[in-house]
Amino acid sequence: MSYSITDPSPRTKWFAGTLVILYALITLMPLLWIITTGFKSQSEAIAYPPSVLFEPTLEGYVNLFTTQTRVSEADLAANPPETFAEEIAASKGMIIVGPSRFGERFLNSVIIGFGSTFLSVVLGTLAAYAFSRYRVPLKDDLMFFILSTRMMPPIAVAIPIFLMFRTLGLSDTHLGMILLYTAVNLSLSVWLLKGFIDEIPREYEEAALIDGYTRFQAFYKVVLPQAATGIASTAIFCLIFSWNEYAFAVLLTSGNAQTAPPFIPTIIGVGGQDWPAVAAGATIFLVPVMVFTILLRKHLLRGITFGAVRK
Repeated sequence: MSYSITDPSPRTKWFAGTLVILYALITLMPLLWIITTGFKSQSEAIAYPPSVLFEPTLEGYVNLFTTQTRVSEADLAANPPETFAEEIAASKGMIIVGPSRFGERFLNSVIIGFGSTFLSVVLGTLAAYAFSRYRVPLKDDLMFFILSTRMMPPIAVAIPIFLMFRTLGLSDTHLGMILLYTAVNLSLSVWLLKGFIDEIPREYEEAALIDGYTRFQAFYKVVLPQAATGIASTAIFCLIFSWNEYAFAVLLTSGNAQTAPPFIPTIIGVGGQDWPAVAAGATIFLVPVMVFTILLRKHLLRGITFGAVRK
């Protein structure tokens, strides 16, 4: 039985498939452990050896979204629980006194993450188009300078940015964090989008200009649709950075604009760290990025391979 020299043999396909499955299982194991920990009780979360089989509970999610206080048995009897959340709190001898701040911190992450991603993509697309289509003096030097800003570790500029934000009144504000994350993401955005726009033939725009389009109309109606895959891919990478960023969020925010990453590790339960609540917060925090990536997965896969084969 003969095989094509260009197609892998069945044994090679089986071996490659096995490696992919093993890699996926190893990669997903920490994620699955976080998700399951969110449904454990505090005792099961810190048990050693770790408990794999357990009775699911929503205690972690209740602790995440509520603020509780311990009361006497008499006060607990005088205020019987009415909801399942109050029943979970009552089982620990506590009552719910109000919501926690996780919702506010999560909303801050949404505003800052998606706001900075939008600005990074818009400004990056315009800059990348200019670098790709116009004769910019010292283009190569400017592109390298833009990329070099990505090479600096955040801690190297933390103190100057802190002093600048305090002087301008941008500390602990949504606008300040959006502008900061946009500035950090802009270098990545420009470099990625310039590569995509370079792959779009200039003849498309020239034909549009001959038909009477202005330069902006040709950019909006011809270039942008062709660069949709690159824009989607760039948006995903920019959002991942803004969504997960921790160092600047700890240094520059404390209340009004604090995001979820620095808030989740501070969740304290009775007798120490409330690991089920931390795991529940991490699970919920993963959802927006996962949904955003899944919605744009086709563009992401096309964007990764865009320009790999030239005709």
